[in-house]
Amino acid sequence: PEQGLAVFYGPGNVPKLSHYFLPRILLQGKRVLFLDGANSANPRLLARLARERSVPFEQFNRQVQIARAFTCFQLTELIARVPRFLESFAADVLVVTALPDLYFDEDVRDWNACVAFQQALENLRQWTGTVMPAPPPPTKSNTVAGTSVQQLAIAIFSSATTFIPSPARRRFFEQTCAAAKEVWKFSLGADNRLMLLNERRR
Repeated sequence: PEQGLAVFYGPGNVPKLSHYFLPRILLQGKRVLFLDGANSANPRLLARLARERSVPFEQFNRQVQIARAFTCFQLTELIARVPRFLESFAADVLVVTALPDLYFDEDVRDWNACVAFQQALENLRQWTGTVMPAPPPPTKSNTVAGTSVQQLAIAIFSSATTFIPSPARRRFFEQTCAAAKEVWKFSLGADNRLMLLNERRR
């Protein structure tokens, strides 16, 4: 969606499928902040997609900023830093992979995982309408620079349904979907072709 939060999920390497959504966004001149909790960001794949559309990879590369997280705590911190990222990289779209997948890590205690997940989800709700300072006017005038609201479109790519989390974390994916404006599921059709099914649209 142009605004709000959307969840894309399914079995297999769903985070990698996020790459196929990028060309259309980038060709519209938009910028993407990519918070990669699945270690799936692949510049070679993005270069191939750019080449197929006769677009210089350098152009696509300038429009995407990637930050990787290897633990649920790192992903929570990256999501919390989104306003700071936007100060130097004015993104229109935020892509997050492996949420809530990364929070199912058995090496992390249930309580710590729950606190980190709830903080990340709450921040994502806020970043759909992040308040950012408006740029100052180019010339002197009586107009006082105020604030503007930058609406971020957020897309989460998750393989959460392939995990069997502990009882304390079982509702993480359900809560993620409940916060979303749209929920989409990747599924294999009878001919083994990948389909994208809309499960909910508000």
